[in-house]
Order: sequence, then C-alpha cells, then structure tokens
Amino acid sequence: MIELPSEIPNLPVAERLTLVTALWDSIAEDRGGLDLTDEQKAELERRLESRANRPPAGSPWPEVKRKILGK
Repeated sequence: MIELPSEIPNLPVAERLTLVTALWDSIAEDRGGLDLTDEQKAELERRLESRANRPPAGSPWPEVKRKILGK
C-alpha cells in the first residue's frame, strides 16, 4: 500500500476530494490504462453480449404517465 504524504490527511475534506477527483481524472485520461487478462476480456464481452440481447428496461414516459393518471 502506498503511504500518503503527511500533509494530505490534514487537508480539509473539500481539498482532499479535489485531489481524489484530479487523481481519478488523470487515471481516466491515461489511454494506456491497465492490461486486462484474457479472462477479464472474456467476461466483459459476455456482459456486453448479455446486455445487447436483453430487452430495454422501463417504459416510455407517456405510458408511465397514463398509468399514474389512470387514463
């Protein structure tokens, strides 16, 4: 586990959240990313295929509104 610089725990929560956001954004921008194992890639493909073959969830707003209003 990485050790935090000693001043970070003493920062106000808002500033620590800003640091977390900046760190997360830097990870998202890294196009190299993490290498996935073949098993992880297969699982992602399985989930994408499962989602593509599933009917859409929910109902269109006009139908929901009609049901709520009892019309």
